[in-house]
Formats: sequence, C-alpha cells, structure tokens
Amino acid sequence: MSEGVRHEVAVSVPKQQTSGESEGPPLVSYVLPVYNEVDGIRRFHEELAAAVRERPEFGYEFVYVNDGSADGSLRVLEDLAKNDPRVRVIDFARNFGHQIAITAGLDHATGDAVIVMDTDLQDPPKVSLEMLDTWQDGAEVVSARRRSRRDGRVKRATAHGYYRLLKRCAEVEIPVDTGDFRLLDRRAADQLRRYRERSRFIRGMVATMGFQQQEVLFDRDERAAGETKYPMRKMLRLAADGVTGFSTAPLKLITRMGFVSLTLAVVGIVYAVALRLFFPEVTVSGWTMLMVVLLFLGGLQMLSLGVIGSYVGRIYQEVQQRPLYVVRDVIGDDRG
Repeated sequence: MSEGVRHEVAVSVPKQQTSGESEGPPLVSYVLPVYNEVDGIRRFHEELAAAVRERPEFGYEFVYVNDGSADGSLRVLEDLAKNDPRVRVIDFARNFGHQIAITAGLDHATGDAVIVMDTDLQDPPKVSLEMLDTWQDGAEVVSARRRSRRDGRVKRATAHGYYRLLKRCAEVEIPVDTGDFRLLDRRAADQLRRYRERSRFIRGMVATMGFQQQEVLFDRDERAAGETKYPMRKMLRLAADGVTGFSTAPLKLITRMGFVSLTLAVVGIVYAVALRLFFPEVTVSGWTMLMVVLLFLGGLQMLSLGVIGSYVGRIYQEVQQRPLYVVRDVIGDDRG
C-alpha cells in the first residue's frame, strides 16, 4: 500500500494483494457505498449473496461503506457482518459523499477483481456475473452500460444530454450512459487508488487510465426502497465535477465569448463614430443602448468569473491536502 493512502485514512488499510500473490480461488471484492438505505440493505444483500452462489469458483468479500448514514443503516450492516464472515463495514465519521465512499471501498478491497455497485438494487447483482465472465475473457475494466432506465422523464432526458455533452467536451473518451457500476482488475484498481483529487468523478478517472476496457449492457431497475440520494443539487455538482475535472472547454468558451464581445464592441464603436462624423443631425437614444451594453458585458463578466472561480476552487481544495475521508471503525475485519 502506498504511503499516500496510509495518510488518507484514520485506520490502517489492509495490504493489497495481486492476482499472482493470492492463494486458492480468485477473490472478488464488492465495493458497496451505503447512505440512508436502511429499508433496502438486507434485501440487497440477500439478492447479492444469492447471485454469487451461482459462481462458487470464486471467493468473495463484501465491503460496505457506511457514508455517515443517520437512519439505522449501520445497525443493519453490523448485523450482516455478524452473520456473514465475508462482510466488512467501513464506517465513516460523517457523510463524505458517494464518490469518496467508493474511493474508501477501493482502498480496503483486496480482491483480484473489484466490482463497484450501488445498494438500491438499481444495479442488478446478476449483471456482475456477466462482468466476471468478461473479466475472465481478458478485459481489465468492465463497465455496465444502461440499455434502458426506469427513471423519471426529466432525469432520463437530462442524463442523456449530459453524457453526450461531456463526451464532446472532455479531453478523454468517457463512455456514455455508464455510471459507477463496473469491474476493475486488480492492476486497474491499484492504479485508480493513486488518483487522490478531492473533487472526484470516478467514471472519468477510469476512462483516463486506459487498460483493456469492455462494456456489458443491462436494464436499470427502479429503486427497491427509499428515495434517490442524488437530488438535482448533487447531480448538478457531480456534472460540474465531470466537466471541470476532465475538460478545459468552459475556459475556452470564455475566450470565444471575449472575442465575440470585442467584435460587437468594435462594431458599436464604428457605428457611433460614423453617426457622429457623417450624420451629426441624427438623434441617438443613448440611454437604452448604454443599458443594453452595460448589462450584456456585466453578465458576461460575471459568468466568466464564475467559471474561472470553479477551477480556482478546485485548486484551493487540492492545495489544502486534507484527508479524503475519516474512518470511525472497520467492522468485520479479522485480518489484523
């Protein structure tokens, strides 16, 4: 384990194994972020356990990350760990967010393959078995691509548009219609653990790594219980992290808008001077034009400052060098 990761967490992280070092059957780690899912965790675990029983040639560990849940999810997870020795629970000291929870799970997962999935049953556990088949065929990263999704019309439309906009803007090829539901080979997981930026967009990080990447198609189900943990505010923040983290297109757009404004300003100056020189008798209503120009330029400047501020804010977060997360306890870890 790298020294950087040891500094990030409040507890010791198990040393990672590689495929060549593991003994016995290949070990598959499931990284499972949890935030206020008390009504659905037990059902999810039952369905996941039933799915992996179909593939007894692998060993399994289930790394649940309790992301500061306040609804009793931790008690359910503790019970699962008590009754299933494959379960480990990483309990955060507070809520750090979905992408950070995935990062903590990757830090603690020791499998030859690591599968990241949500615990609301929108990611069907049986699809992970298809990922394992693709992994065994030689893929090092296997992403689950949504063929269909049972979300509201607005969410489907905005997600569809966003992924395609990001694909056009990003400087790396980020697959469309894919979330964080994916399998990572041990080597790919170890490389991803080296990415320690604070504003995280993991699907973009995976795209930058390379490796042999494949996709499996699946139909995304409705939530089994509870409400979405990604309301519009968080979705917009994640979208902004994706754009600003993997594209300088907003900064380039500011430059283009600056040239357009300059061109319009030059045209206005030429127009005003021409009227003054050749048509001095024409009365120009100056107040309306002045207000239009001032409001246009003021709005453009504020928009530009906002975009630049987003990038400066990311720099500010990085230079603080604070830990990505703080772990209160690791439950079910009997390996010392």
